Amino acid sequence: MTVNHPRSGAPCKIPPRGASMIMRKVRDQPRTTRQDLVNDLKRAGTTVSKKTISNTLRRHGLKSCSARKVPLLKPANVQARLKFANDHLDDPEEEWEKVMWSETKIELFGLNSTRRVWRKKKDEYNPKNTIPTVKHGGGNIILWGCFSAKGTGRLHRIEGRMDGAMYREILANNLLPSVRALKMGRGWVFQHDNDPKHTARATKEWLPLRQEDQIAASAIASATEQRSPVW
Repeated sequence: MTVNHPRSGAPCKIPPRGASMIMRKVRDQPRTTRQDLVNDLKRAGTTVSKKTISNTLRRHGLKSCSARKVPLLKPANVQARLKFANDHLDDPEEEWEKVMWSETKIELFGLNSTRRVWRKKKDEYNPKNTIPTVKHGGGNIILWGCFSAKGTGRLHRIEGRMDGAMYREILANNLLPSVRALKMGRGWVFQHDNDPKHTARATKEWLPLRQEDQIAASAIASATEQRSPVW
């Protein structure tokens, strides 16, 4: 009589020491490619395919994911943003619906390609797993745009170097029509960052003077950054 006993399955193609080596490499350098790891193991005397590398890392809870892009911030900026978040943590949702967000960026060309990292599910914002970005990094076209909870506002292409006068003209020709089109109503709040053009006295004085349009506008410092492709 033949008895079939449970079998352990095929042995791992990567020995424990090799698995430890590639895990250590990925923890230190999450952007390491599968080909890099194949080459490392080959030099150590183990020949495997890239698929075997993927399977091994997956068994250890690591997946190949797109690296999150985060703004490149100084420690003081990080603390300021954290304070802003804590100060407004309990604000009701209705308050955020009054905010018209703005952004002057926008990187259409340059370093926009997706980069991948090996990471665990909840480690997407570990600094090793992110790509720092700068406001105008690599962009060939600079745009100003705004949006709120009610939808997207106008998008304006900036020609040449923007100064305070041009910025106020952009607000007059694009911000105010967007506020009306989105029916923001009275008491709406305008968000823009601490760029010198935004904090200039002339700009600060310009914003409250829109009373003839029955708009109550105030500027708040940017402690958040809108990264979503809303346009």
